[in-house]
Amino acid sequence: MIVIIIHISVRSLRIENGTIMNSKLKPQDILVMVKILLLDKNPWSIGSLAESIELSKSETHSAIKRCDIAGLYNPISKTPIKSSLEEFIFHGVKYAFPVVPGSISRGIPTAHSAKPMSEFVESADSDMYVWPYEYGKVRGISIEPLYVSVPRAALKDPKLYELLSLIDCLRTGKARETTIAEKEIRKIIK
Repeated sequence: MIVIIIHISVRSLRIENGTIMNSKLKPQDILVMVKILLLDKNPWSIGSLAESIELSKSETHSAIKRCDIAGLYNPISKTPIKSSLEEFIFHGVKYAFPVVPGSISRGIPTAHSAKPMSEFVESADSDMYVWPYEYGKVRGISIEPLYVSVPRAALKDPKLYELLSLIDCLRTGKARETTIAEKEIRKIIK
């Protein structure tokens, strides 16, 4: 006799229009929220947002729904709740979406290896962090970006690149780097 036990966290599920929604945040949710934040109340649609960060429309819509459930997004103003997003970025992202440094690969600099952190922190070429990317021009220690589309989306939007690199600094950094990254993120989020 086989017994299957299914554990469902009631807190992580929500029924909306007869459909059960899983509210557990995914890494791409942070990508969606920071992109909306950077749009600074400029009008956007699910389609234009999805295209700009190289997600599908359904992935983008689901990310917004999960962030609404998590208290990171205000569906009335169509903006992230800055204080909640900042708190999660500073205190939760490194635990929810940890970084495990990988092998040396070609890619795009991130964390302390990208601007603006590279202006504050000196590091040897052997300590460079990169998002693996086949067209990258730098070799370094590979770290997985928050989502697979991050390198392409970041190359299209310098401010997005800067903010995602700073978030990676929080995910990988030491105390001094983290303090500097938090200051820089606050300047952007303000």
